[in-house]
Amino acid sequence: MATKKKAKAATTTKKATKKKAKEADESSEKVAKKKEPKKKARKKPAKRSRKKEAVPDRFKVYWGVFNHALKRVALYEFNQKKAADKRASELNEGGKPPHFVQKIKEVIDPSIIAAQEEE
Repeated sequence: MATKKKAKAATTTKKATKKKAKEADESSEKVAKKKEPKKKARKKPAKRSRKKEAVPDRFKVYWGVFNHALKRVALYEFNQKKAADKRASELNEGGKPPHFVQKIKEVIDPSIIAAQEEE
């Protein structure tokens, strides 16, 4: 009979500790809720006016003759590549540092384009 009493006492203590733990959790949740600041309503961002789309720049391609220091020595229209190659080979003769030909893109001024369209 003594074993039944011990077993009953052990189960009642387990139940009591579970109740205390549950009460402690509930009280800590209440304290946590009190400490949390109230959420404020978010303001919607002001509507921004649309910016005008930038007009893309127009480019024109040229052939450039450069020296070893990347300094442009001559400039030729795109359809004159043979002349640019010839100039580079002339500059390479006589033991001078090497010259080479490379494409160059330059922005065309919008006022020039407008003037050409009017003609």
